[in-house]
Amino acid sequence: QVQLVESGGGLVQPGGSLKLSCAASGSIFSILVMAWYRQAPGNERELVASITNGGYTNYADSMKGRFTISRDNAKKMVYLQMNSLKPEDTAVYYCSGKAPWGMDYWGKGTLVTVSS
Repeated sequence: QVQLVESGGGLVQPGGSLKLSCAASGSIFSILVMAWYRQAPGNERELVASITNGGYTNYADSMKGRFTISRDNAKKMVYLQMNSLKPEDTAVYYCSGKAPWGMDYWGKGTLVTVSS
């Protein structure tokens, strides 16, 4: 069983930065493909970025160059560094883990609000 707990959300001004963290429990973290998703009010949940256990990363086009996903397998942590934030980045951000056999794990989310 894997549990994911996000932290680091909050209110930030446009152009600012924020770093989200995701703490994982369970023994299979190192083999999970980890990802950050987000869901804005009235919108569907969308992929922000993903990272494999080997460190290969993938980003949604609108996040490339602004967001950086990373992981620390020893600490069972995943991070999302967000720079140059825009009001349209306002959303609940979710940490997700996908096992090789297809099981998905989700955190409860952390709210990021970009506003002046």
